[in-house]
Amino acid sequence: MSALPVWDIDPIAFVIPLVNLPIRYYSLIFGVVLVGGFLLFRWQIVRGRGTDDEAFSFVLPGMLGVILGARLGHVLFYNLDKFRYDPVWLFRIWEGGLASHGAALGLVCAFWFHSYQWRRPFLDICDRFSFSAALGAALIRLGNFFNSEIVGRFTDGPLGIRFPRFDLLPPLLTPARYPSQLVEFFLGLTVLGTLFWLDRRLHQEDRSRGALAAAFLIFYFMGRFLVEFLKERHGAVDSFILSRGQLLSLPGLLLGLVLAINLARRRSRLD
Repeated sequence: MSALPVWDIDPIAFVIPLVNLPIRYYSLIFGVVLVGGFLLFRWQIVRGRGTDDEAFSFVLPGMLGVILGARLGHVLFYNLDKFRYDPVWLFRIWEGGLASHGAALGLVCAFWFHSYQWRRPFLDICDRFSFSAALGAALIRLGNFFNSEIVGRFTDGPLGIRFPRFDLLPPLLTPARYPSQLVEFFLGLTVLGTLFWLDRRLHQEDRSRGALAAAFLIFYFMGRFLVEFLKERHGAVDSFILSRGQLLSLPGLLLGLVLAINLARRRSRLD
């Protein structure tokens, strides 16, 4: 038991003097997600004959879509009881608690707004944001790891890590769990690498609209579906065969498959 690794890092990186405001690693990582995601999106927009103004115009609706969607999704899908007990908790996003499924829905709303504002095809925006989405999916799970949250199930295997801050037990008495956050971190990086490879494979700007979006939806949500088998379950819905996270992953996976099939049919007609 003592040989198992322990993750007992204080989630607070530092405290801002004078105002005594604690800053978590999660908040710092979220900042990297916003900056890195914007740079990737700007690269795609400019390469697609867009302008810096177009890229910057997406910052506000994109941030609102991600933050509001992810937070509301976490409350509605996973923690409604906590919100009822402490409504102010909804606004304490620095403490963690963001759902990728809610973020996806929020981003869809931002995509529609950007499509209308700049007269750019909706699927084209989805393609160009796929890189940013994969980066965000990876780094946010790293933030969850620093918060000792969204942990995996108990395991006796060699991959187990003890999370005393989650189980509220002394380190030596804490059972080992799968580090599902790190699995999803590497999942996001793998999807990001796949998108870069596929972008070149499909000749970049000559690709069919929706190809990258379909690839992201299929690979990411298929991965999420599988990783859920390693996660700790919460709530009454998770008494079913499939967990809540798996049920929420199915629409994204099916949408990606439908989009990919339609693209393949369209290409076969052209050939």
